[in-house]
Amino acid sequence: MRKFIDSLSSVWMQIAIWFVLLLPLMIGLGLVVKSMPLLQENSLIGILSSSTWSPMRGDFGFLPFIISTILVTIIATAISLPLCLLSAIHLTQYAPKWLLGFMHSVIDILAGIPSVVYGVWGILVIVPFVGDNLAPFFNAESSGYSILAGALVLAVMTIPYVLNMLIEVFNNIAVEYKEASLSLGATYWETIKFVVLKKGLSGILSAFGLGISKALGETIAVLMVVGNVVQFPKSVFDAGYPLPALIANNYGEMMSIPFYDSALMLAALLLFIIVIFFNVAARYLIQKTTVTQ
Repeated sequence: MRKFIDSLSSVWMQIAIWFVLLLPLMIGLGLVVKSMPLLQENSLIGILSSSTWSPMRGDFGFLPFIISTILVTIIATAISLPLCLLSAIHLTQYAPKWLLGFMHSVIDILAGIPSVVYGVWGILVIVPFVGDNLAPFFNAESSGYSILAGALVLAVMTIPYVLNMLIEVFNNIAVEYKEASLSLGATYWETIKFVVLKKGLSGILSAFGLGISKALGETIAVLMVVGNVVQFPKSVFDAGYPLPALIANNYGEMMSIPFYDSALMLAALLLFIIVIFFNVAARYLIQKTTVTQ
């Protein structure tokens, strides 16, 4: 009876593993099948390189959406990732334990706030700040609903996830490494730079990869502040239209237009491929750093 229970448990665990492994493949295959009607009538290169979006005329150009997605993500991660790294270093290496415990509660609160609340905060605070302060400071005109506004809101939203992972990475580094470095005459900051950061490099890259994936997939808060204008943004103060916002705003509407449903599924497929690309790149860097350590 015991052997039968062990065998049954092993089978269920293997089924669960295979389900998790096959799930991304099934999602990608479903998106490809739904995108095929549009791809059969138009070349993929033409769709990706065109800036014309007019579903009523059958024009589906994805270039403005791709550029907006990449710009918002790059700016958001450029803001949040250094802040998270420096904060994690301070909290784990310099700050007293009570502050770290307090920050864990703050991080949990930030992670639990719904996206729509971040979006409302962005409309009330970030959009006026960008339109009335930042844009005039750089001699630019902006309504506030812009790539930069979306990036700022997105940066705040990714901080709790990345920061929590970085804290765990630094806390799991053996204290003996620091003690050995300090005993050899290195300063505390040199120990952090050349020992702690080096030993935690693979974990840092994993946290950064999670942050980028999180930023790519955020929808509600970003679409509330980014402007949702189909155009090629010439600056960060121009309105944009990321791929997640395109899908959220339009799916379920105007489905009577030929190929419109297929175009939105292609947008989802493009977003899926971009996320996979960033994750594969992050995994490659993690493996390279693990080998060199």
